[in-house]
Amino acid sequence: MLFLDYQPDLNETDIEVYKAIISDVNAVASMSIRELAEKSHTSTASVLRFCKKFRCTGFSEFKIYLSAYLESLKEEKEVKTLDFESELLNFLARTQDKFFEDKFDEAVHLLMEKELIIFIGVGSSNVVAEYGSLYFSSLFNMAIRIEDPSNYPINYLSTELAKKMCIVALSVSGETTEIIQYLNHLNLSESSVIGITSSSNSTLSKLADIAITYNISLEKINEADITTQIPAMYIIEKLAKTVRNRMETQ
Repeated sequence: MLFLDYQPDLNETDIEVYKAIISDVNAVASMSIRELAEKSHTSTASVLRFCKKFRCTGFSEFKIYLSAYLESLKEEKEVKTLDFESELLNFLARTQDKFFEDKFDEAVHLLMEKELIIFIGVGSSNVVAEYGSLYFSSLFNMAIRIEDPSNYPINYLSTELAKKMCIVALSVSGETTEIIQYLNHLNLSESSVIGITSSSNSTLSKLADIAITYNISLEKINEADITTQIPAMYIIEKLAKTVRNRMETQ
């Protein structure tokens, strides 16, 4: 809690002081103990008792620790922003590596042979899948998105149609259950799979005929995956543009 690494035992009066602090935490440093007492509808004695529960001898010491804590949060946020930008720059640099270029070129050749492109993804990857289908359809070939992979089995396709189709599977972790189960239906199919994922060691990378990986750190808030989708969108756009350019020069 605040600058402590544990939850102190707070009574109802302490909680009122705490609420007053967090309601305008940046202003506390310039407050007097009397002002905080008035804001929290308590007393100066109550504020002092609250400070002692935070390992401080008085309100002045509490403000020093609180200011240091707020500054550390600011620095941490700045570092995360720098890390995010650095990762994107590193990804763009890796797209010039021979290994990436070879995988990318394989995917381009495969897509040029297909008449139908199917995009699948779950969560934020589903949004990227929709974008990919629209982008591909605009540039060179018919593409659709499967909105709910878990309710759209593929093993009913004819062999003839399956051979003309390529599935582009999107998953940041490469372990999305719905995507893996969907691809397992391809055991008896002639369809090709291109996996776009962050992990080269993931299940998706192993199931795909061609895996294009971008190696970005996974990021979560609580249980929500907020990992950037910029690399996946970059790969999709570059694939579509490259395929179109090569088809025009044939």
